[in-house]
Amino acid sequence: MKLVTYKHADRVAIGVINNDLIIELSRHAPKLPNTMRGLLEAGDDALREVGKVLSAGHQDVRLDEVQLQAPIPNPRKFLGIGGNTHSHLKEVKEAGIPIKHSPHQTWFNKQVTCVNGPFGDIHLPRISDDLDYEGELAIVIGKRCRHVPKAEAYSVIAGYMVCNDVSIRDWQLRSPTAMLGKSFDTHGPTGPWLTTRDEIPDPHQLSLRTWVNGELRMDGRSDEFLHQIDEMIAELSTVFTLEPGDILATGSPAGVGALMDPPQFLKAGDVVRVEVEGLGAIENKVIDEPALYTYEPPGNHAE
Repeated sequence: MKLVTYKHADRVAIGVINNDLIIELSRHAPKLPNTMRGLLEAGDDALREVGKVLSAGHQDVRLDEVQLQAPIPNPRKFLGIGGNTHSHLKEVKEAGIPIKHSPHQTWFNKQVTCVNGPFGDIHLPRISDDLDYEGELAIVIGKRCRHVPKAEAYSVIAGYMVCNDVSIRDWQLRSPTAMLGKSFDTHGPTGPWLTTRDEIPDPHQLSLRTWVNGELRMDGRSDEFLHQIDEMIAELSTVFTLEPGDILATGSPAGVGALMDPPQFLKAGDVVRVEVEGLGAIENKVIDEPALYTYEPPGNHAE
């Protein structure tokens, strides 16, 4: 199933996609939670109910008539793993970047106020021009869990999304954690929907592509992950509880703008498109950070 959070006629709702139509869940299954995180927290029974609604073939609104929002607009955690593909590590090494690679997983926080919709504007911040893209596969956790063995890791996944781990490179290098450079508002576009786990038999066999203004910049595959998804979930859940709606960005292939010669940072007017095989695509325009910008709940930046 493809689950969406969307805005239509000034109202935000969640639904399930049926071809090019959206079925509104609150209309046909009013007992279900009316937020995506609430739906995931309700567990497998709730998702089975969504499946029944989908099978009934209702037709509520066309996909092209709505504004798609971030599927999970309010995750409790948004984490990214650094240096997790062979090709990206190779380009870092060839560029002479003095970053020591660890054999262990290297995670950073993206503060949840960075969450943006699949077609929302990305802000070029007033404080830096070193704006970069990283198209990635994102995991969405579906069950509250701790100490998950690798053999059971996939059972706690709700599904997958496309993600752009937007980065401000000079702020990323200000401290070893990378958090500051990964957490600017609007710098976490996700979507265009949440594709449930059952639709992706092997998440390590997906193409990952990113374009800037129509130019293909990243062309990789998820089979080049250094740390696979079951290892990620086992590692993180050893340390803390994972909760429904938590987002894990799994790492990008080679092709970041910062390591091109010369560097090609994003500028106002650029359009970044990220596509993950089987999950759809997100596309975000870069604009100058508005002078009077005030944070609003994610998704309100959608076209």
